[in-house]
Amino acid sequence: MEEIQKTVENEPPRNFIQDIIEKDLASGKVKKVVTRFPPEPNGYLHIGHAKAISIDCGMAEKFGGEFHLRYDDTNPAKEEQEYIDAIQQDVRWLGADWGNHLYYASDYFEQMYAWAQHLIKAGKAYVCDLNADEIRRHRGTLMEPGRDSPYRNRSIDENLDLFARMRAGEFADGTRTLRAKIDMAAPNINLRDPVMYRIVRAPHPRQGNAWRIYPAYDWAHGLEDSIEGVTHSLCSLEFEDHRPLYNWFLDQLPAPCHPQQIEFARLNLTYTIMSKRKLLQLVEQKKVAGWDDPRMPTLCGMRRRGYTPEAVRHFCEKIGVAKRDSTVDFALLEYCVREDLNKRAPRYMAVLNPIKVIIDNYPDGQTEELDAVNNPEDPSAGTRKVPFARELYIEQDDFREVPPKKYYRLFPGNEVRLRWAYIIKCVNAVKDAAGVITELHCTYDPATRGGNASDNRSVKATIHWVSARHAVPAEVRIYEQLFTRENPDAAEEGKGFTDYINPASIRVIANCQCEPNLRGVAPGFRCQFERQGYFCVDPDSKDGMPVFNRTVTLRDTWAKIEKKQVNGKR
Repeated sequence: MEEIQKTVENEPPRNFIQDIIEKDLASGKVKKVVTRFPPEPNGYLHIGHAKAISIDCGMAEKFGGEFHLRYDDTNPAKEEQEYIDAIQQDVRWLGADWGNHLYYASDYFEQMYAWAQHLIKAGKAYVCDLNADEIRRHRGTLMEPGRDSPYRNRSIDENLDLFARMRAGEFADGTRTLRAKIDMAAPNINLRDPVMYRIVRAPHPRQGNAWRIYPAYDWAHGLEDSIEGVTHSLCSLEFEDHRPLYNWFLDQLPAPCHPQQIEFARLNLTYTIMSKRKLLQLVEQKKVAGWDDPRMPTLCGMRRRGYTPEAVRHFCEKIGVAKRDSTVDFALLEYCVREDLNKRAPRYMAVLNPIKVIIDNYPDGQTEELDAVNNPEDPSAGTRKVPFARELYIEQDDFREVPPKKYYRLFPGNEVRLRWAYIIKCVNAVKDAAGVITELHCTYDPATRGGNASDNRSVKATIHWVSARHAVPAEVRIYEQLFTRENPDAAEEGKGFTDYINPASIRVIANCQCEPNLRGVAPGFRCQFERQGYFCVDPDSKDGMPVFNRTVTLRDTWAKIEKKQVNGKR
């Protein structure tokens, strides 16, 4: 944790992308920086996309440029309006502002088609009748060159005719493609006559049935950037080998400009998967409750869990921008979330596993309104009133009939402070016929009102509580990491990533009791339950029964001590 704290507190170093942009501006190569975030609308955004957005938007903001949001909607078979809407919501949530620069690749289909015709007329593209498997077999390997397609030398007129008929929908899916004519012996396999268009008979979310052919990503990506005047096309490292193809296409065309593609290392996070395909598999197989399941690394899942956009952006800034892949400890993300919520989240008292306490010498029927500080980290947050009465709830873990070593909470004969209230002393514990403790009887010291240490009483523990008569019942959902393996993608033989799903990744506690100030809180409300952690109100909440998702834990000194004792360590 000390290493994590050091990483967070230090300012992030200058990164190589910033250096490149500064040189381009200084040399006059670039007048105004234009960047873009180009998501495919085939799933929800995840924390890895947050890093990309942070870099794309961050560079534009830093240099007073433009940031574009552009959907790469070139694969209608996997795209849905639901994803288009969700992506905008997530990008807005992170605070990235695209202003009037919202674009769709599908808006450029006609221009892309014209440029494809341009390559055909130049003898640099052809219609190929090989199917996908045959194209793959002809491509060769890293050690062996590929083989020319038997259709590579069709005439320009024949290619133009076939390409037009592909667009008109005369041919079945998969029967023909348009391929660039580059070099089947190129060391970079991406340059071995890549596919530019394929036939797909699927309605498009925006274009309907207007098209029967759709551009491949490598063909469309650079063209979209050029049309929009993007200066620096920032993308993750897996596209580095595709850069020569990106440049080749732009060099062959009368494109308005030639953006510079720059690659950075993608985000890898422990105990997490970053593949939209695998996240979709979790949703479709009902391994999770949906894309916004709080255990998911999706931005909507993190938002539902209670993460703040400020914490996510801070995390992305602190991990920096590198050229080499690495894996970030999930604990760093939690650290950033905890640090952010510590400053902004109001404090409340809630008992997750209640046991009743009866204060025998407190007047029956009396209620006091005690002052409680809303946030010790923010003096401007003020105070609130909490009711105190004869019968209370405390945590079951805050009582031990036979206390172990170094246990300072409540046990017979011991005193503790009640947060913001009084010092109480345990007199005895009542058990049922099965020997289970059902309630505790205590006495209180009226002179210790306020729960502070000004009376110099030697009391070593302070615990939280809730007035039983005023308590608000609630459901609390405790979330842990979704996977038990640090790298779920590195599956053992015979296993898949779903075999490492943590069966204890969610625990629902139904009989929680909260202070009455939490009555009627709205979904999305974040707070700290004192001594418990940070929580967020879930949309599943109903009138009179809020549902709280645990966002992130607090440190628990006793839990660490007890764990060491169980493991035989002293």
